[in-house]
Amino acid sequence: MPVLVAAMGGAALAAGGWSRGPAPDPILITHPNWVGVSRAPQGRVSDEEQGWLDAGVVPGEGTRWEDMTTTALLDLRRLTAPNGAVRAGAADRWSYVWPRDSAFAAVALARAGHREEAVQILRFLAGLRLDREEGFEARYHLSGVGTPDDRGRQSDGVGWALWALDGVGVLPDRSGPEADLRALLDRCAALVLRITEDGSRLPPASPDYWEMPVWRTSLGTVAPLLAGLRASERQYASLGETAQAQRSGAAARRLAREVRLWFGPGYERFGRHGGLDAAVAMMMPPFAPESPAVARAWVAYQHTALRAAGGLAPGTDWKQDGVSWTPETGLVALTAAASGRRDVAERWLDWLDRHRSPWGSLPEKVTARGRPAGPAPLAWTASLVVLTAEELQAPPGGLHAQPSEPGAQPGQLLAQPGESGTHPEAGGAAAASVPLG
Repeated sequence: MPVLVAAMGGAALAAGGWSRGPAPDPILITHPNWVGVSRAPQGRVSDEEQGWLDAGVVPGEGTRWEDMTTTALLDLRRLTAPNGAVRAGAADRWSYVWPRDSAFAAVALARAGHREEAVQILRFLAGLRLDREEGFEARYHLSGVGTPDDRGRQSDGVGWALWALDGVGVLPDRSGPEADLRALLDRCAALVLRITEDGSRLPPASPDYWEMPVWRTSLGTVAPLLAGLRASERQYASLGETAQAQRSGAAARRLAREVRLWFGPGYERFGRHGGLDAAVAMMMPPFAPESPAVARAWVAYQHTALRAAGGLAPGTDWKQDGVSWTPETGLVALTAAASGRRDVAERWLDWLDRHRSPWGSLPEKVTARGRPAGPAPLAWTASLVVLTAEELQAPPGGLHAQPSEPGAQPGQLLAQPGESGTHPEAGGAAAASVPLG
């Protein structure tokens, strides 16, 4: 059982991650020995850490988010073991490797100039056991051998691995210095092609980032696989392997049509039901070309999943406990930046910045009263903040955005006047009107 650190006063609790009362409220559960918890004054960086930062770049440097992105980068480094294993968070139950989180951490570190660490993360992923029909396990021990429980496999991980290979800028030629990553590219691409029958059908149902069993294929599973197909097309094309690139590209176009057929025009979690969830952001740049229907759903998700403290729940059908989740909020921030909606991205970055832990790390959750909760730091959120800050430094159109589909208007605010959400800030502050899309 993890040692728990209370959000108020630093008192130690041992209640399995929840405070007592009729309406349990999540608390911070970071280990007391995490480097940031006991470090004073807040934000002190060792000479060795400063040297590491100086060897790369800090996205957001010179902006009001510089302290947040600097801390996020350092937290990613601290969560990453020498063998490339990325702990999901600084708490016992998060001291495992989720392929999804690792993929985002690799891209964030690469974009901040720390390519060596990014490649090592990809090498760790390449060494994991990959089921030929279902993909990666939900999570792995830090050694890369075995899993901590019997959670179902999550096939979205292979899509994220392909996206990360492309995002890090690895070209795993069979005879190049990163040839050991070639198996990761080939195995993941082959699996996506196999389970979608070259893009002609949706993949089988699989748990996604909600970490819950499902009986129908969710958008949170198919969207990363579609992003992975597109990434593998770019990878094979850059390697000069035209036939394989054409196969991936054709499969991506077919699968995109299947997604429009089964999930459009509303893009709910299971197509026609399940409510909107953060997976709609995985259908936006930088993961996919923007389309008007997806952009409308992306805006609607921000309105319908808005929670009391001002962040977002995983979906509109998520339990109504008032808790905001930072990874989902960060996904919207990144896609807003990559699609040219700078004011929306800035609004979400500001919200994340205001709800950091007392030692500056980004938490997993924020309670209805605006208190950080869960492990802090959380690798996925830290990665998303770094990537969002990097996108905001780009010229109009974004650094890594994909071409929009016909009829889309990147950067256009699709919410009509008067549709911007309102939320009460933590501590009873007056509600404020904010742009959401």
